[in-house]
Amino acid sequence: MTTTAPLFGRALCAMITPFTASGDLDPDAAGKHAAALVADGCDGLVLSGTTGESPTTTDAEKTALLRAVRAAVGDGVPVVAGVGSADTRHTVELARQAERAGADGLLVVTPYYSRPPQAAVEAHFRRVADATGLPLMLYDIPGRTGTRIEPETLLRLAEHPRVAAVKDCAYDLLGSTKVIGATSLAYYSGCEELNLPLYAVGAAGYVSTVANVAPRQLRAVLDAFDAGDTAGAARLNLLNAPLAEAMMASGLPGTVTAKALLGAGPVREPLQPAGRGATDGLRRIYGELLAATDYREPPAVTD
Repeated sequence: MTTTAPLFGRALCAMITPFTASGDLDPDAAGKHAAALVADGCDGLVLSGTTGESPTTTDAEKTALLRAVRAAVGDGVPVVAGVGSADTRHTVELARQAERAGADGLLVVTPYYSRPPQAAVEAHFRRVADATGLPLMLYDIPGRTGTRIEPETLLRLAEHPRVAAVKDCAYDLLGSTKVIGATSLAYYSGCEELNLPLYAVGAAGYVSTVANVAPRQLRAVLDAFDAGDTAGAARLNLLNAPLAEAMMASGLPGTVTAKALLGAGPVREPLQPAGRGATDGLRRIYGELLAATDYREPPAVTD
């Protein structure tokens, strides 16, 4: 069995993309939020993923966001750029743009809607991996794409020198455990409820939407586990669970709930902002977590 190395760190935030009141990209707010996340314990940042509203941001906005975040956090913080799309040629071009803009790695989701068979999924990832010198984090989220990356496909892809990590939202703990044990892929939980279980079987850490608002609380779980305090890790994980459930399993996308708590500007259609009732409920649960963990509330992104 190989040991998973934390290629991009352990505690990664799937960062929101702030917009102005008029709906334009807000690079200044993005830089401010990125710097605050790093100060509050995030090892690295993942941009232009699901939480970053990548389906509704332009290629130019993705590049501007990456440059703003890179300038804000400096060269010592890993920044992974989401470049996935349903079109292999477009994904390759996005990957090259991200490399030029200063990304440290690429988040590449399974091509969606067309539901390619596994041989085509593998070929897609290999094409992207061959297009730049950057390491790839494969994003396995069949609930959104309609197609998972089967464990056997991951085993083959792990032989490519630039296929380095997986963001795992497949909800297959047994399959993930097998791949972790057989490869050197750095596995990252993409589902908050699996952060601790996956970490316990050898994952590298997590890529979290909830980390936009509770970075210290999520990191504390891994810190306790690494210190050998498994009971403490379980207790802290349980404290985080109500907020994770409210943000990620309430029927609203995590982007919407994170922006409601952060005051980070609007979401782009077809998404709609959280209503007052949902926002009040989120703030109540968030306040209870802050009180229980004695961590300060992060500043609003638009302040």
